[in-house]
This record gives sequence, C-alpha cells and structure tokens, in this order.
Amino acid sequence: MAVGLQAESSVTPADFWDGVWKRNPVFVQVLGMCPVLAVTNTAMNALAMGLATSFVLLMSNIVVSLIRGIVPKQIRIVTFILVIATFVTIVDYVIQAISLDLHKTLGAFISLIVVNCLILGRAEAFASKNGTFRSVLDALGMGIGFTLALLCLGGVREIMGAGSLFGVRLLGASYQEWVVMMLPPGGFFTLAGWLLLIQWFNQRSADKAKDVAS
Repeated sequence: MAVGLQAESSVTPADFWDGVWKRNPVFVQVLGMCPVLAVTNTAMNALAMGLATSFVLLMSNIVVSLIRGIVPKQIRIVTFILVIATFVTIVDYVIQAISLDLHKTLGAFISLIVVNCLILGRAEAFASKNGTFRSVLDALGMGIGFTLALLCLGGVREIMGAGSLFGVRLLGASYQEWVVMMLPPGGFFTLAGWLLLIQWFNQRSADKAKDVAS
C-alpha cells in the first residue's frame, strides 16, 4: 500500500504532456508506423484509427496497472497481450456496428492494434511499474499525441490528394488533385515533411534558448 501511495504521489504534468509533444509516439519516437502510413489517406480514417488506438491504450494501461502486482514476471508479456487483444476485439465490433464502410476501409489494421509497439511498450515500460492514475495520464497523453499525429498526416494527404477534408470539398473544381498523396508513397512524403518541420522548430527553439542563456 505504501508503495502504491508513493507512486501516485509522484504524479507530474509531464506524465500527460510528454506524450502529446515532447515524446510524441509518431513524430518523436516513430512508433506504430504501419497504421500511420497505411490508413492516413483521409482525415476520417486517421481519426478513427487514432481514437481506436487511444481507447485500447487507455483501457490496457488501466488493467495492467491494476494487475501488475499479481502477474508473475514469467508470463507478464503474454498477459499484457491478452489484455490488449480483449480491448481490440471490443473496438473491432464497435466500429463494425457503427460503420461497415469504415470497418472495411480500416480492414486488418484494426486487428494489428494488438501488436502496435506503442501500446505494448507503454504497458511494459510504464503501466506495469506505476499506479493507475499515472498510467491513465500516460495513456491519455500518448493517445492524444498519436491521434493528433495521424490527423496531421491524414488532413494534409486528403487536402492535397482530394481537395477535401473530412469529405467536405475545400478546393475548387479547377484544383489538380495530387493522386500520389492518396497512395502509400504519399504517406512517406507527408511523414517526412512533418518530421522535417518539427525538427526545424525544435532546433530553432533550442537555438533561442541558448541565446537567452548566453
């Protein structure tokens, strides 16, 4: 009990905000690249996959943090995968019930959430070593960061590739659509562009901090 109270007392805002920006799963840690590149051809697909992954991440972190004291070390990875797979199955059925078209579009990538290194990594590296409240904050930060990253990619690809956003036409009929942005190579181009922009921003912030310090 004392250990649990000590873990909860060390909660900091960084438990949440680091996942959103400083340790963003996509733009910093470069995790979960399979769904990031495969399903972000539209903003709606990106949002659906981001929310689905965030739900699984949140629920698995909660369960793992609750059972961490009773799971033997020899079977902890298998146990974590079973927990994650349970929530992935729930998400799969929910998406299928809400929209069959969306379920067909996301396809096998819903099931592949089970092996998403982001979710298993947070369960093993964080939730299994910290209390429930910290694990919830960690999951929310990482989930929001992952979803925002997918939306950044999906929004750019849909606007440039189809002239629309969430299915709403933004550009006129004279706009020449970049079909390549809707294809797999478009995911690599867009991700590279975002990584370059974020690296430039971080470097500029670091240079300003050095100037202020000097």
